[in-house]
Amino acid sequence: MDPIFRDFGGNIRFSGKATTVKCFENNPLVRKALEEDGNRRVLVVDGGGSHRCALLGDNIAEMGYKNGWSGIIINGCIRDSEDISKMPLGVKALNTYPLKSSKRDHGLSEVPVTIAGTTVSPGDWIYADKDGVLVSSTELTGK
Repeated sequence: MDPIFRDFGGNIRFSGKATTVKCFENNPLVRKALEEDGNRRVLVVDGGGSHRCALLGDNIAEMGYKNGWSGIIINGCIRDSEDISKMPLGVKALNTYPLKSSKRDHGLSEVPVTIAGTTVSPGDWIYADKDGVLVSSTELTGK
């Protein structure tokens, strides 16, 4: 992916199979996904690049790490970044913003999303660290 994301989670390095959400300035599907057993997956959220609200806060992030998610990548903003930085969860986003999202338009889940110049389909493999994010249609092994 293009290098547009900042690291906010306590884990800088994370990987797993992608689950996707496409939404704009609303986060019900983000919450719904992170309520599920994560099984070390990575939630990839296309929030349309909005800087007008946060799609993830500390309560939903905490739910994610407690449910076994490896990480979250958001093409949008988060809030409660100080608390999220202490969680054992990878979180990448564009920036922070204190305003909560709306709950009006749920969006779509498990659809291909294109963010940071890269299309991510459900089931793709995501590899993220301090240097950036790599997306692969197959699991990569070795170093």
